[in-house]
Amino acid sequence: MKLVLFDCDGTIVDSQHIIAEAMALAFAEHRLPPPPPEATRLIIGLSLPLAIAELLDEPAGARTEAIAESYRRQFLAMRSRPDFFEPLFPGAAEALRALAARDDLRLGMVTGKSRRGVAAVCEKHGFEGLFEVVRTADDCPSKPHPAMVLECCAEAGLAPADAIVVGDTRFDMEMARASGADPVGVSWGYHKADDLRLTGARCIVDDFDALVAEVLRTGGPERMAAHAG
Repeated sequence: MKLVLFDCDGTIVDSQHIIAEAMALAFAEHRLPPPPPEATRLIIGLSLPLAIAELLDEPAGARTEAIAESYRRQFLAMRSRPDFFEPLFPGAAEALRALAARDDLRLGMVTGKSRRGVAAVCEKHGFEGLFEVVRTADDCPSKPHPAMVLECCAEAGLAPADAIVVGDTRFDMEMARASGADPVGVSWGYHKADDLRLTGARCIVDDFDALVAEVLRTGGPERMAAHAG
């Protein structure tokens, strides 16, 4: 049995433009120049106060918490707009449902999103019940701390060595390595493939078909044969 733990932003959903807009509005509320979108892209995956601290190049504290609260308010307002768009990456829905249908795999999510954000994504795309275990920024220390992976594994009753972490950032790869899970990077997200390799990705896949094949390959030949016919 394998537990496949997915990151969300940059791996399942392409939210970079919404996050960049909300971050710019939050900074403006505090009379700060908005960070360039490319800078915001690089901190996606971290919990909000830590992400904002990275953008400001200062320790997390009262100011980063205040800007984080502004960001949450701005993002929530954006989500209520009729033109709100947080699309899936091509092939995501089909791949997730195919993996979830197997009896030798279980799915989970480990994300810097809030619980509310995860619920909104799952409701929007019909993913309710797809992820058996979920850890968010509301539950655990920020990536790359291993707590999200370790807690998901404990809840699922599996060892970290039986978990695969799928993500698009170095934070995901570092978290996987720190927890003892298998780090699998995706090339379509927000960090460069070379950065994923440097921070421990065992392999990097270029689309969801390749991801499904890689996940099934790690199940071992006997398990694959048992499901071949």
